[in-house]
Amino acid sequence: MLTGAGISAESGLQTFRDAGGLWEGYSIYEVATPEAWERQPQVVLDFYNWRREQLLAVQPNKAHQLVMQLETVYDVQIITQNVDDLHERAGSRSVLHLHGALRQVRCTKPGHSEIIPWDGPLTLLDTCSAGHPLRPHIVWFGEEVPAMTHAISKMPEADLLIIIGTSLQVYPAAGLTGYVRPDCRIYYIDPNPADSYELRHLNPTIIQSTAVAGMETLYQLLNLPKPDSR
Repeated sequence: MLTGAGISAESGLQTFRDAGGLWEGYSIYEVATPEAWERQPQVVLDFYNWRREQLLAVQPNKAHQLVMQLETVYDVQIITQNVDDLHERAGSRSVLHLHGALRQVRCTKPGHSEIIPWDGPLTLLDTCSAGHPLRPHIVWFGEEVPAMTHAISKMPEADLLIIIGTSLQVYPAAGLTGYVRPDCRIYYIDPNPADSYELRHLNPTIIQSTAVAGMETLYQLLNLPKPDSR
């Protein structure tokens, strides 16, 4: 399963695709790149502190819960572009975060890999256990995606690939669909599904819908029992 910002939208988390890619007048590229961190670290911290505060105020929605309930039928492996923890809070057990985790921070010292759980505001004075400054544990635009190797290895194992709430425009994550087997069944749930080059030759079943309604439709298409109304 591959998920993006659209699965969390119905929890109340803002998606920057829908917001025109702006936050407080700043382009997403001005607050989510290594260059932005070097140039205006306080603005970057303000952005992620705001996102963390927003995340802590919301709950998983029914789409997250329906994904979790699939585990009663399938071996569900989630690869997510999201930095929120709503899949985990809904009870999903196998979640690989491509782009990091909002409720974690990490040491900025090269060669140090200390990752720390973090729910409050992060300041420029906060340090790791060795006294080095901290940064959000986020993969910024222009940085390598360390989890990609693991994600790529999972794709050929899939008999069924469910894609939810992603524009399939952000690489390298968007290229993951190119690693599935030709006989893999694919369902793509999104209100504005992208015409992906990688997906086109795989004949996906398109469910043009929000995540919650789309997951309910998917249960019907897979002939699964009516999901719990939690």
